[in-house]
Amino acid sequence: MSAPGQKRRRYTRSPSPTYKLDEEDDSYEPYIPVAKRREAKLAKLSSYGASAQKDKAKLAKEAEEEREDEELEEERRREKTRKERTLLVEAQEVHSRKNAEDAQKTEAEKADEADAQILAAIASRKKLASDMELAKGIEYTETLKTTWRPPKHVRERTDEQNAKIREKHHIIVDGEDIAPPIDSFADMKIPVPLLKFLKTKRITEPTPIQLQGLTVAFSGRDMIGIAFTGSGKTLAFCLPLIMLALEDEVKLPFTRGEGPVGVILCPSRELASQTYENILQWTEALASSGDYPRLNTLLCMGGISMGEQSHVLNKGLHIIVATPGRLIDMLEKKKFNFDSCKYMCMDEADRMVDLGFEEDVRNIMSFFKRQRQTLLFSATMPRKIQDFAQQSLVRPVLVNVGRAGAANLDVLQVVEYVKQEAKMVYLLECLQKTAPPVIIFSDNKNEVDDIQEYLLLKGIEAVAIHGSKSQEERQYAIKSFKSGAKDVMVASGVASKGLDFNDIQHVIIFSMPKEIEDYVHQIGRTGRSGKTGIATTFVNMNTPEQTLLDLKYLLMEAGQKVPPFLQTIEDPRAAQGGSLKGCPVCGGLGHGISNCPKLEDAQRRTMASHRSSQDVGGGY
Repeated sequence: MSAPGQKRRRYTRSPSPTYKLDEEDDSYEPYIPVAKRREAKLAKLSSYGASAQKDKAKLAKEAEEEREDEELEEERRREKTRKERTLLVEAQEVHSRKNAEDAQKTEAEKADEADAQILAAIASRKKLASDMELAKGIEYTETLKTTWRPPKHVRERTDEQNAKIREKHHIIVDGEDIAPPIDSFADMKIPVPLLKFLKTKRITEPTPIQLQGLTVAFSGRDMIGIAFTGSGKTLAFCLPLIMLALEDEVKLPFTRGEGPVGVILCPSRELASQTYENILQWTEALASSGDYPRLNTLLCMGGISMGEQSHVLNKGLHIIVATPGRLIDMLEKKKFNFDSCKYMCMDEADRMVDLGFEEDVRNIMSFFKRQRQTLLFSATMPRKIQDFAQQSLVRPVLVNVGRAGAANLDVLQVVEYVKQEAKMVYLLECLQKTAPPVIIFSDNKNEVDDIQEYLLLKGIEAVAIHGSKSQEERQYAIKSFKSGAKDVMVASGVASKGLDFNDIQHVIIFSMPKEIEDYVHQIGRTGRSGKTGIATTFVNMNTPEQTLLDLKYLLMEAGQKVPPFLQTIEDPRAAQGGSLKGCPVCGGLGHGISNCPKLEDAQRRTMASHRSSQDVGGGY
């Protein structure tokens, strides 16, 4: 309270502001966008001259930033719109575009695209090298050096002269710095005792694969050798290893625990045994002359006792001929090692990979402690295997005599339509075409036994060989047939790969194999080493049409007579307007990769192995 007698001051309140809400008020100013206000201000400042340049630049920068912000906002808006679209809408648009593109393609183009996708899928496997090399990223870029050199007059030849020699012998080569072809064993600097021995076997001059293949192998190069059956491939890869081992033994003799210098891998026991016997003959011819040391060779395969070869293991070891399974077993038991091994050859290399030996080969390679010279030889090596080998070898040289998978031109191919129930009777007629020895092929083991029993009942001396027989039975069959004690050998595919039988004039294919590669190997048991032979093949309604088409093209390629019933078979690819190129998996000329029987069998085996592994793993 205020004191008595004192006047109270009166406070007055300020008036409240008034707002005009009438939109029609004349004082209302319309909104002007920021960009336009800046432009107006910029125009106003431009009249001030040089003093306002700084402000003008600032405003220009702000205008540029404003434009970028607007573009960014627009991009965000579009992105939001894209995200709001459903996956179904996008899938429908992609599907409609694909349908539009497919409508413009021919059936042939679609088939080619499908084949390319399948080939790309099966080609994506790791290269042929040991796990250690793959893990450490070890990659060799230089080839092995050797002391061998061609004679002076050969070195002085021009590239054109070398090309003429290759063209004369139908040799196709591919690679860098390829050794020149030499058409004389003497000019290859092969030891005289070995030359004399080869003459006793009527081998006086090199065959086309030897003419070029030997010089490539002598020079230390990795090599892919392809030539028709009976062309002398065994000598082309065994002789360089013998010379290499001979050179090392002369420098410093091997003692117990040392070696081998090289190894030769074979897909079957029969082929390994045959290669081993050839090497024994050639090394014995060198040692018996007294001018060269004796080389020790070991045969390493299943079905034989390794104890019988303990005398070889107790010495220095130079050469091993082996099948993959037994070789891995001996390496793991440390009966010998590959510390000084520098040469590896795979005979029938495409079969080594296709028969499921690929992982075994990688396992064997893991025992090598150094770079090695690698050679792959076969009569049938499809493009898929060639590409695989090219990326696995070091600067490889491809030596190809004729088309890979082509039939031997020295074999007269006769294809006859014979009903299933008439085959046995007609077989006896076919046996009258030529004098023995004769080989009869069938892929069915039971049929092999039935044919042998039928021939024995008819008084014909016959033996049988297939995978279910014991090693002793198989060795007896081959030995008695080679010696002439038996006139006929009935065999499954096990005898068709690389085996060399003397003076066989006639091969009868009782049941046509599904894969044309097997047919090429089977007819190749005759017409060997420049001789001629006959191959008679039985076909009927049970033979798949695709197999018959492969056979038709093979006959046409070899200039053979095509029977009328084969001529009537049309290629469905021709109706589609597609290219009639061969299958890159099996080399068959009558189908593409999508219809390849070899690929189907491989997929079937893979699925079967998966099922068996699941069954084993699921039990207690």
